[in-house]
Amino acid sequence: MRRSSVPVVGFPHQPGHPSIMVARFPGHPVHAGSHAHDFLVLFYAHRAGARATIDGRQWTVSDGDLFVLAPGQVVAFAVAPVDGWAVWFPAELVRSHHPSWRAHPLLFPFAGGSDRTQRLHIPDTDRDSWVRRFTDLDTEVSARRDGAAQAALAHLTLLLVATARLSPRSAGDPLLAAVFDVIEQRFPQTLSLADVAAAVALTPGHLTTVVRRRTGRTVQQWITLRRLQEGRRLLTETDLPVAAVARRCGYPDASYFTKRFRAEHGVTPAQWRAPGGGARSPG
Repeated sequence: MRRSSVPVVGFPHQPGHPSIMVARFPGHPVHAGSHAHDFLVLFYAHRAGARATIDGRQWTVSDGDLFVLAPGQVVAFAVAPVDGWAVWFPAELVRSHHPSWRAHPLLFPFAGGSDRTQRLHIPDTDRDSWVRRFTDLDTEVSARRDGAAQAALAHLTLLLVATARLSPRSAGDPLLAAVFDVIEQRFPQTLSLADVAAAVALTPGHLTTVVRRRTGRTVQQWITLRRLQEGRRLLTETDLPVAAVARRCGYPDASYFTKRFRAEHGVTPAQWRAPGGGARSPG
């Protein structure tokens, strides 16, 4: 078989580091020669000019192309993209309780990869928001703060939801997309499980069961993760007082925001914002 004649790259697990790797092009070196891998890959060409061979088929990569690569596919890049991103991660990171990663609703865009290359295309009007998704994920993975693994997984999940929407099979399981849409639109406001359930026309109990089974987290946990994600962004990128940050994240009570933030990250918002705050000590 062709796959047995090429080197297989394994995922580089690093203790204490999120099981997600992010690379920015052109700064990151491209793996030379044909190779396969034992993990899932998202490869996004923001500004391209690249050439690739995937499972023997040659591709001219265009601006806005998003390749979804499954384990075992044979890949070779003749030319790296002028500006782009790659994200790779082991399937078990997202698989949750599903017996096979191919059955997971957030991973179905990868499922056809062993038979054909999945190339999706991001419209020009949406590309800046995709760059922001990759940038935010890269920030969480690189910072190595307390809670980085959970934060990075939340960013990855949102990236996978966006990828699933681009896939021709996205109509197969629209519930998660609808749930994340509601959370994205309404997390800065008062938002509860009951509110999300009403928006998607399900009972709170049923919605909790379905979302937890498919993602490994409850709706309320996803609301909290999205709010804290926004909190970290505002603490990093603005000089807003902590109380103002809390309000913009959907927490009118700053003390409760601080409590939730400390429970997730082990430090207060003020400590996170301080130079070097929240960073893990060596070892």
